[in-house]
Amino acid sequence: MVKSVVATITAWILAGLVVPGQLPVFAAIAALLVVQPSVNQSLSKAIERSIGVIVGVVIATLLTLLLGMHSWIVLLAILVALTIAWAFKATAGTSNQVAISAMLVLALGASSPDYAFARIIETLIGAAIGLIINVLIVPPVLVAPARRDIGLLGVELAATLDRLADALPKTNSPARVLEILLQARLLRPMRDAAEASLIAGEESLALNPRGGAHRVELAQLRTLLDTLTPVVTQAIGMTRAYVDHYDDTISDEPAARAIAEQLHRAGHDVRLAVQVAEASPEPEAFTSAVPALTAPLAVVAPSSDHWILIGSLLEDLRRMRATLVGEV
Repeated sequence: MVKSVVATITAWILAGLVVPGQLPVFAAIAALLVVQPSVNQSLSKAIERSIGVIVGVVIATLLTLLLGMHSWIVLLAILVALTIAWAFKATAGTSNQVAISAMLVLALGASSPDYAFARIIETLIGAAIGLIINVLIVPPVLVAPARRDIGLLGVELAATLDRLADALPKTNSPARVLEILLQARLLRPMRDAAEASLIAGEESLALNPRGGAHRVELAQLRTLLDTLTPVVTQAIGMTRAYVDHYDDTISDEPAARAIAEQLHRAGHDVRLAVQVAEASPEPEAFTSAVPALTAPLAVVAPSSDHWILIGSLLEDLRRMRATLVGEV
């Protein structure tokens, strides 16, 4: 809010000095729109705004010179502006800006080339002021939300692995089996939220003079999320396989108990990996400070009734171990 106010007032005053005679509305609007959550977004908005205004003002001026000043010219200018923007495959923001600029020029009742040139200069001043203000006044660094969301994802992923590990050697009610699946499915939106936060963090550091100290941390978080993503897929798949093939005799399988132990180890290693994230558990939550998935699991052949489930769990567990220990 402060940056928007400062940018708008500065642009209004400066544009009024450079281009006297008209209220610097275009400069104020440009400055207000260009102040964005990140410097990179501000630059994009400044370019988008400037191109849109230039094209819109030129369209309005040419139409007025050719057809004169009539009320219906405003509607024609909007139609022509949107058509040209569509023909050149402009972004939605640029397309709207072209039409709005053309409409404003005609609505303000001035259409001479001098007026059009003054409005273009005015807009460029406002866009530049908005960009400069966003750079100078504490440009945001959105690393903390990414750290938080990836940490929460890691904690919930470890909990999901532990829940499946606890369920395998036990007899569970249908309600409990379904609950395990529903909880596992929560990992997908959590992973998407972490990805969105990470992208916002990466964007906030682009062109940001404060970004140097945070780029290494953000790169580590990106590596961590890339590691967790396939484990999320495997955890959901293992849970779904368990639910689809569940019966009360699974708990009697020696392989099921062995897989459960490995899942607890995988949960430990996930918690170990997300210590760089804000929401990681306290050190006492670990039984060891070193990875627990130290060796591939060897099991005896399961019974004929459960070989599909055991085989599916073993394959996902193999992939999970390869990801967590860095073998892929």
